[in-house]
Amino acid sequence: MLGIYVHLPFCESKCNYCAFNSFVASEEEREKYLNVLIEDISFFAKTNKRIVDTIYFGGGTPSLLSANQFERLINVIKNSYKLHKNCEITLEANPNSLNEEKLNCYRNNGVNRLSIGVQSLNDESLKFIGRRHNSTEAIEKIKLAKKYFNNISCDLLIGLPTICCDEYIKTVKKLIDAGATHISSYMLQVEDNTPLKNMVKQNPNLLPCDDECAEIYDKVVEFLEKNKFHRYEISNFARKGFESRHNIKYWTNKPYIGFGLSAHSYIDGKRWACGERLVDFYKHKRTMEEVLGEREKIEEHIMLGLRCFKGIDILYLKKLNYYIEKNQFYNQYIGSNVLIKKGKNRVILNPKYYEVNNLIITNLMP
Repeated sequence: MLGIYVHLPFCESKCNYCAFNSFVASEEEREKYLNVLIEDISFFAKTNKRIVDTIYFGGGTPSLLSANQFERLINVIKNSYKLHKNCEITLEANPNSLNEEKLNCYRNNGVNRLSIGVQSLNDESLKFIGRRHNSTEAIEKIKLAKKYFNNISCDLLIGLPTICCDEYIKTVKKLIDAGATHISSYMLQVEDNTPLKNMVKQNPNLLPCDDECAEIYDKVVEFLEKNKFHRYEISNFARKGFESRHNIKYWTNKPYIGFGLSAHSYIDGKRWACGERLVDFYKHKRTMEEVLGEREKIEEHIMLGLRCFKGIDILYLKKLNYYIEKNQFYNQYIGSNVLIKKGKNRVILNPKYYEVNNLIITNLMP
């Protein structure tokens, strides 16, 4: 089975923390990009006949496309590839760009999962990070989307100024009450070449410290688990059956093809990325191509496996000539319940240690 990712880099404005390859563009530029994107999607299908079981429209803000533009884009995928009857089709959206016409269009064209970029329900914080919606609009649009979709994910940031633990939990509760079946709760990262980076330089105490963020994260985990949202990856929580099947492909090294600016692909041990600049993308240039060797496959399997509920497959590592049971830290972690055995050949990270997973991953590397 194959996953398809489609990158739509257009935004109404750039958020202060965002380092993704996204930007404001004219309607002419959007149309030109869409035409090249459709050309790439059609061309790849000629040489790859795998059944597609997940499609993910990410960005940027995919919901900025008009209903007609989106129909053109999804129809070329449907006409070029064989879709599994239970294909998961996700579209990212911002609250301010959603309306009845678009929601109806998405549903009629097979979208069955929405990922809404809420980020916060504190209006001051939303202004601080440069979002174009307010808290009232966010809740209204989630409720509106719920009329069309059962599967709704909401993104939230941990680490915004002035938001205490209690307020964050109240925000999560409001999202669940509005209809969210999946919550992605991420730590705010201060990335280079962003307005936020400059703001923090000028005021080093602008953002809450790591301990405060860790406390919020721990309380969120506790609250969500009480409300039947299980943590299936460090930052992702879902009601049973509402996990992101597309994202699970990334974490378990399943094949996926990425179309669009700087989109990555991974098929049969090969990884490549599309051009990061429009001029390169329009010429179909790739910025990176590599064939993963045994070492890279081992490292990725351990790193990704210990971030999510799938864990490490010991037999898979043995096929790559790595016998992890001989690692001194492995046995220590098993003995101290840092690692938990699931059957004969699978090991997961005890969720209590997710916050220090980087150290554990490093110690388990060959």
